[in-house]
Amino acid sequence: MQLTFLGTCAGTPSLQRNVTAIALTFSQRGDTWLFDCGEATQHQYMRSALKPGKLEKIFITHLHGDHVFGLPGLLTSRSMGGSMTPLAIYGPPGIQEFVETTLRLSGSFVTFPMTIHEIGAGLVLDDGEFTVTAYPMAHVIECYGYRIQQHDKPGWLDAERLKADGIPSGWWMQRLKRGETVTLKDGRVVDGSAYLGPATPGKAIAIFGDTGPTPDALALAANVDVMVHETTLEHAMAEKANSRGHSTTIQTATVAKEAGAKRLIATHFSSRYSFQQMALLLAECQSVFPNTELARDFAVFDI
Repeated sequence: MQLTFLGTCAGTPSLQRNVTAIALTFSQRGDTWLFDCGEATQHQYMRSALKPGKLEKIFITHLHGDHVFGLPGLLTSRSMGGSMTPLAIYGPPGIQEFVETTLRLSGSFVTFPMTIHEIGAGLVLDDGEFTVTAYPMAHVIECYGYRIQQHDKPGWLDAERLKADGIPSGWWMQRLKRGETVTLKDGRVVDGSAYLGPATPGKAIAIFGDTGPTPDALALAANVDVMVHETTLEHAMAEKANSRGHSTTIQTATVAKEAGAKRLIATHFSSRYSFQQMALLLAECQSVFPNTELARDFAVFDI
Protein backbone atom coordinates (compact mmCIF):
# COMPACT_ATOMS: atom_id res chain seq x y z
CA MET A 1 0.00 0.00 0.00
CA GLN A 2 1.05 3.58 -0.60
CA LEU A 3 -0.11 6.99 0.57
CA THR A 4 0.22 9.81 -1.97
CA PHE A 5 -0.34 13.35 -0.70
CA LEU A 6 -1.95 15.51 -3.37
CA GLY A 7 -2.39 18.50 -1.07
CA THR A 8 -0.96 19.38 2.33
CA CYS A 9 -2.09 22.95 2.95
CA ALA A 10 -4.77 24.06 5.43
CA GLY A 11 -7.62 26.38 4.52
CA THR A 12 -6.22 27.99 1.40
CA PRO A 13 -3.56 26.85 -1.05
CA SER A 14 -0.12 28.41 -1.08
CA LEU A 15 2.37 28.73 -3.91
CA GLN A 16 4.07 25.56 -2.66
CA ARG A 17 1.12 23.44 -1.50
CA ASN A 18 -2.43 22.63 -2.56
CA VAL A 19 -5.29 21.96 -0.13
CA THR A 20 -6.08 18.55 1.31
CA ALA A 21 -6.33 15.32 -0.67
CA ILE A 22 -4.70 12.00 0.23
CA ALA A 23 -4.73 8.90 -1.99
CA LEU A 24 -4.38 5.39 -0.58
CA THR A 25 -3.32 2.95 -3.30
CA PHE A 26 -3.51 -0.81 -2.96
CA SER A 27 -0.62 -2.12 -5.02
CA GLN A 28 -1.88 -5.71 -5.31
CA ARG A 29 -5.49 -4.74 -6.08
CA GLY A 30 -4.60 -1.75 -8.24
CA ASP A 31 -7.39 0.50 -6.96
CA THR A 32 -7.23 3.82 -5.09
CA TRP A 33 -9.20 5.35 -2.26
CA LEU A 34 -9.16 9.13 -1.90
CA PHE A 35 -9.48 10.90 1.44
CA ASP A 36 -10.80 14.43 0.97
CA CYS A 37 -10.82 16.31 -2.28
CA GLY A 38 -9.84 19.94 -1.96
CA GLU A 39 -9.92 22.48 -4.76
CA ALA A 40 -7.81 21.51 -7.82
CA THR A 41 -7.34 17.90 -6.75
CA GLN A 42 -7.89 16.88 -10.37
CA HIS A 43 -4.89 19.04 -11.36
CA GLN A 44 -2.78 17.31 -8.71
CA TYR A 45 -3.99 13.97 -10.04
CA MET A 46 -2.66 14.85 -13.49
CA ARG A 47 0.72 15.73 -12.02
CA SER A 48 0.98 12.41 -10.20
CA ALA A 49 1.17 8.77 -11.27
CA LEU A 50 -2.43 8.18 -10.14
CA LYS A 51 -5.15 7.28 -12.65
CA PRO A 52 -8.74 8.59 -12.20
CA GLY A 53 -10.10 5.36 -13.66
CA LYS A 54 -8.57 3.41 -10.77
CA LEU A 55 -10.34 5.59 -8.19
CA GLU A 56 -12.86 3.37 -6.42
CA LYS A 57 -13.89 5.24 -3.26
CA ILE A 58 -13.76 8.78 -1.88
CA PHE A 59 -13.99 9.43 1.85
CA ILE A 60 -14.76 13.00 2.92
CA THR A 61 -13.93 14.02 6.48
CA HIS A 62 -16.07 17.17 6.53
CA LEU A 63 -17.69 19.74 4.27
CA HIS A 64 -15.30 22.68 4.57
CA GLY A 65 -14.31 23.89 1.13
CA ASP A 66 -10.64 22.99 1.36
CA HIS A 67 -11.77 19.36 1.70
CA VAL A 68 -14.62 19.15 -0.87
CA PHE A 69 -14.39 21.90 -3.47
CA GLY A 70 -12.42 19.63 -5.80
CA LEU A 71 -15.18 17.01 -6.00
CA PRO A 72 -17.30 18.40 -8.87
CA GLY A 73 -14.30 18.89 -11.13
CA LEU A 74 -12.77 15.51 -10.38
CA LEU A 75 -16.07 13.69 -10.91
CA THR A 76 -16.92 15.35 -14.21
CA SER A 77 -13.39 15.08 -15.58
CA ARG A 78 -13.34 11.41 -14.66
CA SER A 79 -16.59 11.01 -16.57
CA MET A 80 -15.37 12.96 -19.60
CA GLY A 81 -12.27 10.78 -19.60
CA GLY A 82 -14.48 7.81 -20.37
CA SER A 83 -14.16 5.96 -17.08
CA MET A 84 -17.04 3.54 -16.41
CA THR A 85 -15.65 2.13 -13.15
CA PRO A 86 -18.19 2.48 -10.31
CA LEU A 87 -17.35 5.08 -7.67
CA ALA A 88 -18.62 5.33 -4.09
CA ILE A 89 -18.48 8.52 -2.02
CA TYR A 90 -18.70 8.52 1.78
CA GLY A 91 -19.05 11.60 3.95
CA PRO A 92 -21.01 13.42 6.65
CA PRO A 93 -24.67 14.41 6.20
CA GLY A 94 -24.89 17.00 3.44
CA ILE A 95 -22.36 15.36 1.11
CA GLN A 96 -25.12 14.03 -1.15
CA GLU A 97 -26.81 17.43 -1.40
CA PHE A 98 -23.46 19.09 -2.14
CA VAL A 99 -22.56 16.71 -4.96
CA GLU A 100 -26.01 16.53 -6.52
CA THR A 101 -26.63 20.28 -6.30
CA THR A 102 -23.30 21.30 -7.83
CA LEU A 103 -23.76 18.85 -10.68
CA ARG A 104 -27.36 19.95 -11.28
CA LEU A 105 -26.77 23.71 -11.16
CA SER A 106 -23.75 23.45 -13.45
CA GLY A 107 -25.58 21.25 -15.95
CA SER A 108 -23.08 18.47 -15.30
CA PHE A 109 -23.44 14.72 -14.97
CA VAL A 110 -21.41 11.55 -14.63
CA THR A 111 -21.58 8.56 -16.94
CA PHE A 112 -20.25 5.99 -14.48
CA PRO A 113 -22.25 4.34 -11.66
CA MET A 114 -21.94 6.52 -8.55
CA THR A 115 -23.29 5.98 -5.05
CA ILE A 116 -23.21 8.46 -2.16
CA HIS A 117 -23.30 7.30 1.45
CA GLU A 118 -23.89 9.71 4.32
CA ILE A 119 -22.16 8.36 7.41
CA GLY A 120 -22.00 8.74 11.16
CA ALA A 121 -19.59 7.41 13.75
CA GLY A 122 -18.98 3.67 13.53
CA LEU A 123 -18.28 1.08 10.86
CA VAL A 124 -18.48 2.56 7.38
CA LEU A 125 -17.67 -0.49 5.31
CA ASP A 126 -16.13 -3.95 5.28
CA ASP A 127 -15.10 -5.20 1.85
CA GLY A 128 -13.79 -8.51 3.11
CA GLU A 129 -10.18 -7.36 3.17
CA PHE A 130 -10.40 -3.97 4.87
CA THR A 131 -12.74 -2.26 7.29
CA VAL A 132 -13.17 1.51 7.47
CA THR A 133 -14.44 2.99 10.72
CA ALA A 134 -15.35 6.64 11.29
CA TYR A 135 -14.54 8.46 14.55
CA PRO A 136 -15.93 11.91 15.48
CA MET A 137 -13.44 14.78 15.51
CA ALA A 138 -13.41 18.00 17.55
CA HIS A 139 -13.94 20.53 14.76
CA VAL A 140 -16.26 23.50 14.21
CA ILE A 141 -18.58 21.45 11.97
CA GLU A 142 -19.34 17.73 11.87
CA CYS A 143 -16.12 15.99 11.00
CA TYR A 144 -14.71 12.45 11.05
CA GLY A 145 -11.42 10.64 11.02
CA TYR A 146 -11.11 7.24 9.35
CA ARG A 147 -9.36 4.10 10.56
CA ILE A 148 -8.52 1.70 7.73
CA GLN A 149 -7.90 -1.76 9.17
CA GLN A 150 -6.75 -4.71 7.10
CA HIS A 151 -8.10 -8.08 8.18
CA ASP A 152 -5.48 -10.40 9.63
CA LYS A 153 -3.99 -12.75 7.05
CA PRO A 154 -4.36 -16.46 7.89
CA GLY A 155 -1.17 -18.27 8.77
CA TRP A 156 0.56 -20.69 6.41
CA LEU A 157 -0.90 -24.17 5.99
CA ASP A 158 1.35 -26.88 7.45
CA ALA A 159 1.40 -29.36 4.57
CA GLU A 160 3.83 -31.67 6.36
CA ARG A 161 1.47 -32.13 9.31
CA LEU A 162 -1.43 -32.78 6.98
CA LYS A 163 0.61 -35.44 5.19
CA ALA A 164 1.70 -36.98 8.48
CA ASP A 165 -1.94 -37.20 9.56
CA GLY A 166 -2.87 -38.93 6.33
CA ILE A 167 -4.88 -36.09 4.89
CA PRO A 168 -4.55 -36.20 1.08
CA SER A 169 -4.33 -33.24 -1.25
CA GLY A 170 -7.45 -32.13 -3.07
CA TRP A 171 -9.86 -29.29 -3.73
CA TRP A 172 -10.37 -28.95 0.04
CA MET A 173 -6.85 -27.62 0.56
CA GLN A 174 -7.95 -24.09 -0.38
CA ARG A 175 -10.67 -24.22 2.25
CA LEU A 176 -8.23 -25.54 4.83
CA LYS A 177 -5.92 -22.61 4.02
CA ARG A 178 -8.80 -20.30 4.96
CA GLY A 179 -9.13 -22.09 8.30
CA GLU A 180 -12.42 -23.72 7.34
CA THR A 181 -13.64 -27.17 8.34
CA VAL A 182 -14.10 -29.80 5.61
CA THR A 183 -15.45 -33.33 5.49
CA LEU A 184 -13.33 -35.77 3.49
CA LYS A 185 -14.69 -38.62 1.35
CA ASP A 186 -13.86 -41.10 4.09
CA GLY A 187 -16.02 -39.14 6.55
CA ARG A 188 -13.23 -37.54 8.54
CA VAL A 189 -13.85 -33.96 9.61
CA VAL A 190 -10.75 -31.76 9.36
CA ASP A 191 -10.48 -28.36 11.05
CA GLY A 192 -8.23 -26.20 8.89
CA SER A 193 -7.45 -23.78 11.72
CA ALA A 194 -5.66 -26.59 13.54
CA TYR A 195 -3.12 -26.79 10.74
CA LEU A 196 -2.46 -23.07 10.31
CA GLY A 197 0.54 -21.17 11.58
CA PRO A 198 0.17 -17.84 13.40
CA ALA A 199 -1.89 -15.22 11.57
CA THR A 200 -0.15 -12.15 10.16
CA PRO A 201 -1.67 -8.98 11.63
CA GLY A 202 -3.19 -6.68 9.03
CA LYS A 203 -1.97 -3.13 8.52
CA ALA A 204 -3.81 -0.26 10.20
CA ILE A 205 -3.89 3.39 9.10
CA ALA A 206 -5.50 6.35 10.85
CA ILE A 207 -6.36 9.37 8.69
CA PHE A 208 -7.65 12.23 10.81
CA GLY A 209 -9.99 14.97 9.71
CA ASP A 210 -9.52 18.49 11.03
CA THR A 211 -9.58 18.39 14.81
CA GLY A 212 -8.54 19.91 18.06
CA PRO A 213 -7.59 17.62 20.96
CA THR A 214 -10.20 14.89 21.49
CA PRO A 215 -10.25 11.66 23.53
CA ASP A 216 -11.55 9.79 20.46
CA ALA A 217 -8.14 10.28 18.87
CA LEU A 218 -6.58 7.54 20.99
CA ALA A 219 -9.10 4.93 19.88
CA LEU A 220 -8.81 5.98 16.23
CA ALA A 221 -5.02 5.74 16.22
CA ALA A 222 -4.48 2.89 18.69
CA ASN A 223 -1.37 0.93 17.63
CA VAL A 224 -1.68 1.91 13.96
CA ASP A 225 1.17 1.40 11.54
CA VAL A 226 0.72 4.93 10.17
CA MET A 227 -1.09 7.90 11.66
CA VAL A 228 -1.87 10.87 9.38
CA HIS A 229 -2.84 13.91 11.41
CA GLU A 230 -3.28 17.61 10.80
CA THR A 231 -0.59 19.90 12.20
CA THR A 232 -1.98 23.28 11.34
CA LEU A 233 0.10 25.50 13.63
CA GLU A 234 3.20 25.53 15.82
CA HIS A 235 3.07 24.94 19.57
CA ALA A 236 3.13 28.64 20.48
CA MET A 237 -0.17 29.15 18.65
CA ALA A 238 -2.14 26.45 20.49
CA GLU A 239 -4.93 28.77 21.65
CA LYS A 240 -5.59 29.99 18.12
CA ALA A 241 -5.41 26.48 16.67
CA ASN A 242 -7.77 24.92 19.21
CA SER A 243 -10.30 27.76 19.02
CA ARG A 244 -10.75 26.92 15.34
CA GLY A 245 -10.84 23.16 15.77
CA HIS A 246 -7.23 22.48 14.84
CA SER A 247 -4.13 20.98 16.41
CA THR A 248 -0.53 22.01 16.93
CA THR A 249 2.69 20.11 16.45
CA ILE A 250 3.03 19.08 20.09
CA GLN A 251 -0.64 18.06 20.36
CA THR A 252 -0.41 15.92 17.24
CA ALA A 253 2.82 14.23 18.32
CA THR A 254 1.39 13.58 21.78
CA VAL A 255 -1.56 11.72 20.26
CA ALA A 256 0.82 9.55 18.24
CA LYS A 257 2.87 8.76 21.34
CA GLU A 258 -0.07 8.02 23.64
CA ALA A 259 -1.94 5.97 21.03
CA GLY A 260 1.06 3.74 20.39
CA ALA A 261 1.29 4.64 16.70
CA LYS A 262 4.37 3.31 14.95
CA ARG A 263 4.76 6.25 12.58
CA LEU A 264 3.36 9.77 12.25
CA ILE A 265 2.93 11.69 9.00
CA ALA A 266 1.98 15.29 9.73
CA THR A 267 0.03 17.32 7.14
CA HIS A 268 -2.51 20.17 6.76
CA PHE A 269 -0.07 22.98 7.49
CA SER A 270 -1.16 26.61 7.59
CA SER A 271 -0.28 28.57 4.45
CA ARG A 272 1.69 30.95 6.69
CA TYR A 273 4.57 28.44 6.67
CA SER A 274 7.05 28.45 3.81
CA PHE A 275 9.25 25.47 3.00
CA GLN A 276 12.05 27.08 4.99
CA GLN A 277 9.84 27.32 8.09
CA MET A 278 8.73 23.69 8.00
CA ALA A 279 11.85 22.63 9.89
CA LEU A 280 10.36 24.25 13.01
CA LEU A 281 7.19 22.16 12.75
CA LEU A 282 9.17 18.96 12.25
CA ALA A 283 11.47 19.68 15.17
CA GLU A 284 8.55 20.32 17.51
CA CYS A 285 6.83 17.09 16.49
CA GLN A 286 10.02 15.04 16.81
CA SER A 287 10.70 16.43 20.28
CA VAL A 288 7.70 14.35 21.43
CA PHE A 289 7.45 11.62 18.79
CA PRO A 290 10.76 11.03 16.98
CA ASN A 291 9.33 8.89 14.17
CA THR A 292 7.55 11.85 12.59
CA GLU A 293 7.70 12.84 8.93
CA LEU A 294 6.17 15.88 7.26
CA ALA A 295 4.06 15.30 4.18
CA ARG A 296 4.58 17.42 1.10
CA ASP A 297 2.62 17.63 -2.12
CA PHE A 298 3.24 14.54 -4.31
CA ALA A 299 5.16 12.73 -1.57
CA VAL A 300 4.60 8.96 -1.65
CA PHE A 301 4.92 6.87 1.50
CA ASP A 302 5.07 3.07 1.46
CA ILE A 303 3.10 1.33 4.20
